[in-house]
Amino acid sequence: MIDDSKRMIREAQKEKIRRRMHIQVDPENYEYIPAEKQTDYYDNEAHQRVAIYARVSTGSKQQTTSFELQQRYYEDFVRRHPNWTLVKIYADEGISGTSLAHRDEFNQMIADCRAGKIDLIITKSVSRFARNIMITIGMVRELSEMKSPVGVFFESEAIFSLDDDSQLALSFVATMAEEESHTRSRSMETSLRMRLDNGIPLTPKLLGYTHDEEGNLIINPAEAPTVKLTFYMYLFGYSTKQIAEALIALGRKSYLGNIKWTPGGIVQILRNERHCGDVFTRKTFTPNYRDHKSRKNTGQRPRSRYKNHHEAIVSREDFIAVQKMLDNAKYKNRTFMPELKVINEGVLQGFVVIYPRWAAFKEDDFMKASSGGYSEVDNPLLHDKSEINVTVSAGDFDLRGFEVARTELFDNYNKPYINFFDKSMRLSAMCTNKFAEKNNIELLVNPITRKFAVRTTDSSNRQSVVCSKKSNKKYQPRTIPITAFYDTLYSLFGWNTDFNYRITGTLFESGNDKVYIFDTANSEAFLKPYLIPSTADDGKDSYITYKPLTPYGKRIKAIPEEWTTNFGKQYYVHEKSYAELNAQTEMDWKLRMEGQFIDTGKKINITSFEELRAYIKQELGEINLQEETNYESI
Repeated sequence: MIDDSKRMIREAQKEKIRRRMHIQVDPENYEYIPAEKQTDYYDNEAHQRVAIYARVSTGSKQQTTSFELQQRYYEDFVRRHPNWTLVKIYADEGISGTSLAHRDEFNQMIADCRAGKIDLIITKSVSRFARNIMITIGMVRELSEMKSPVGVFFESEAIFSLDDDSQLALSFVATMAEEESHTRSRSMETSLRMRLDNGIPLTPKLLGYTHDEEGNLIINPAEAPTVKLTFYMYLFGYSTKQIAEALIALGRKSYLGNIKWTPGGIVQILRNERHCGDVFTRKTFTPNYRDHKSRKNTGQRPRSRYKNHHEAIVSREDFIAVQKMLDNAKYKNRTFMPELKVINEGVLQGFVVIYPRWAAFKEDDFMKASSGGYSEVDNPLLHDKSEINVTVSAGDFDLRGFEVARTELFDNYNKPYINFFDKSMRLSAMCTNKFAEKNNIELLVNPITRKFAVRTTDSSNRQSVVCSKKSNKKYQPRTIPITAFYDTLYSLFGWNTDFNYRITGTLFESGNDKVYIFDTANSEAFLKPYLIPSTADDGKDSYITYKPLTPYGKRIKAIPEEWTTNFGKQYYVHEKSYAELNAQTEMDWKLRMEGQFIDTGKKINITSFEELRAYIKQELGEINLQEETNYESI
């Protein structure tokens, strides 16, 4: 019964549909309105506003010929259609078709389409329109979906975008056009590698040089003085802005032939190693052939360096010095290239002065400088001072095996310590209160013993930093940026840059002079919970979330592994270190000792001060600039 009921209902519905399909239309009450005639490239009778798009990808002579022929051909093409009106020939010369960047004419044409000024676009081929399938298909669809659809006719392929059956063919041809661009990109990459492998570097046009018949760089005597003056002025202490102003005042021309100089243009001259006779290839590369955006090559592509490739305008030593100065300009360092200073006596023996705004010194430089503060007899790298012979007199307690407990195990708030975090450092309140109004400090590091020190100095010291600020009659700790030497310092101490660290120090005083020495052997790390590795049941490393058990915000406190087996230093080791220090005379402390200059590598023979000044004076003549140098006035 149930099945028969359903069957009858379905049959009734079908019969209703049949009656509706056979309805009779009253011709007196019905009007048929045909659709408007759609744009059709093949219909010569329809009036259409036509735009022509032409593009060539390079500015070579051959491409220029093709460019001009395209424009002339399509002007005649439009004339052969009496109902067509030429809106404009939009033409991009020397522009790649893989992106819309710099394609000003193409972008203007699309804007005119959106404004309703164009009905039809004609171009030679899909590859001329674009070599990026996303741009081709996306733009054609946008044009077809406008209130007044705009069609694109690709002549070589005979594809009209408004035809219903054009999409498959257009997608296929657009894919081929993009792949052709990709193939050319790989071919150029291979060609470049062949040149580099065979010792044939690219030497484009450069200020100060010209090319001989074989394409080699030779000095241009009319331009070379401009390059030399630029280097000498920067070495002397002038800013890039001042150098640009001087070249404008002198009427010196750039390699483009104009006299509009900018600080950025000066930096480009100072950064180009070709001026010292070298060639360093492949500084940048283009990872994506679609957007053509260059990236700095830090090892992703092979590079080559050719020394003494051609005659130099400035010495390699001057060039290296300028690079170091430029590298540290971002840390507001305006000084001449410094040398590391090491202290070779007293409680700070082996400590190297840190230049807070100079990033050029690396781990090896600090190690060499620190070693220069020791003799072979007392160099910690050559001798192990950990073993101590102890003699106990009759009646004395033998304290071997006893340890002096670490202060870190007790109250942290009233101890001298220093925090390192987020490329910054900050002394504890105990340190800043001890320094009080003498809050200009100098930073030192001993990479051999892995110790860090701060000592009082005055504001005239160019290496000084301010460690506190006065508030409510107290000197509150101030955060000190250490961006310039942060990575190097962490590397010297073997620290992880993902962690924050705290190290406890000891105060040494001599009169009004004070120094805190912090030992990284007593360092505590503070890390985020997700950085703590854990071994899962399957033996593989995994990461689990911990809840902080100590009051240090969202970080977890970690201590050195060796702390888990002892409470501190062996008693006699601790006593020996302090006995030696207490036995020193005031002269031995030498807290104010400036330190000695240490050669941190191959000696750089920079052009002398007098020679720099004489050449600058000769070239500038009567031109006077407001100097910001670190030397006396010329």
